[in-house]
Amino acid sequence: MTDADLEHLLDQWESNDEPLEPDELPEHLRPSPQIDFSKLDTTNPDNLLKLTKKGKGVMMFVDASPELSESKAETIMKIWQSSLQNNHIIAERYPIESKRAIFMFREGSQAIDAKNYLLQQPELSHVMLEGQTYYRDPAKKPINHLGGEKLEL
Repeated sequence: MTDADLEHLLDQWESNDEPLEPDELPEHLRPSPQIDFSKLDTTNPDNLLKLTKKGKGVMMFVDASPELSESKAETIMKIWQSSLQNNHIIAERYPIESKRAIFMFREGSQAIDAKNYLLQQPELSHVMLEGQTYYRDPAKKPINHLGGEKLEL
């Protein structure tokens, strides 16, 4: 049998299956949530991000303070991950540099709460979420990595 024959056989086999529930579908095939823009609070951009990322995966880059040692930075990031999980915010942590990690959220709406928690931590340098960089130090302006400073509305 060739690959084409096997693919045809698989299609025949799956044609008799019942369709999957939306939560059983792969993320890219799930229907988008319906958003009622009339009830949306536009004064807080985090609310819009929570609504649009509900049920979708989101990555957040987290950078520890440059003054920390490598081992201290790794320990702190483990503590942050545990603290988030203790608050029912599920984040998978993937170290990418000595003082930098990706926090992956399968439920994207939880990334906003995680960002707000992390910005309160004194060992944090900054986080990057959805193309926006948020610094722990409020004196630094958030920047949009797609082109310059973030515009305040």
